[in-house]
Amino acid sequence: MSATPGSQVGRTVRAPKAAELIAAQLRRRIVLGELTPGETLLPENQLMEQFGVSRPTLREAFRILEAEMLINVRHGSRDGALVVAPDFSVAARHVGLLLQMQGTTVEDVYEARTVAEPACARLLAKRRTKLDIADLTAVAAELESAVESKSNDVPDVVRWTRLTYRFHELVMERSGNKTLAVQGAVLQAIVTTHLEMRVARNFDRTESPERFQRAVKAYKRLVALVEARDAEGAERHWRQHMKVAGTYLLGDGLHDKTVVDLFL
Repeated sequence: MSATPGSQVGRTVRAPKAAELIAAQLRRRIVLGELTPGETLLPENQLMEQFGVSRPTLREAFRILEAEMLINVRHGSRDGALVVAPDFSVAARHVGLLLQMQGTTVEDVYEARTVAEPACARLLAKRRTKLDIADLTAVAAELESAVESKSNDVPDVVRWTRLTYRFHELVMERSGNKTLAVQGAVLQAIVTTHLEMRVARNFDRTESPERFQRAVKAYKRLVALVEARDAEGAERHWRQHMKVAGTYLLGDGLHDKTVVDLFL
């Protein structure tokens, strides 16, 4: 039988190295919850005996998992490596590099986010719980407090950025769709890096207090729509809000900045 185009026939297949196999076994245990964040792996000597490998091979496996932010190797400690929860910023960095290879801009990423996040708002309105409403309301109240505490001035940049990130994170996280939540969180991490750059340039010079007041109203409006289980209204409102916010985020000549530039 002849090989079809794109098949692997005739290609050399590289056998996995011992360190990669060990990393795969430990990764599987972490993913399945057999090893949980905060738990420590067995000491090196015991793992070397368990896997039948040398110390350099085991440490190479550790480096693989550490690069994936699945463990934290505490050098000089007698305890084993610490299992940690993966961070979205790690995925954002890798996705950012992949997007950069295609010349992707921040505007392109934000456009994708305006597709995913309003859809999450719609699902959230359908599936929301009392806890979801309470958590969204709490963040919206903190945002309002951040604006009011400054009267005619703009809110503290660090506090405002942290709270808005949390609100958007809740919209995606509580949508009930894990795939959309993860995808949205990665896009959010990329855009937030851009926002920090944007704010660092102009926050103290050109910001208008009214802009923050309007943003707070938009957040509170979404909470009301979600609480009323108005799925269509929530999706429509959040898409419009993100469109308006995008005008600000993509201003100042940063819209055409490539994704990887944000991580250098």
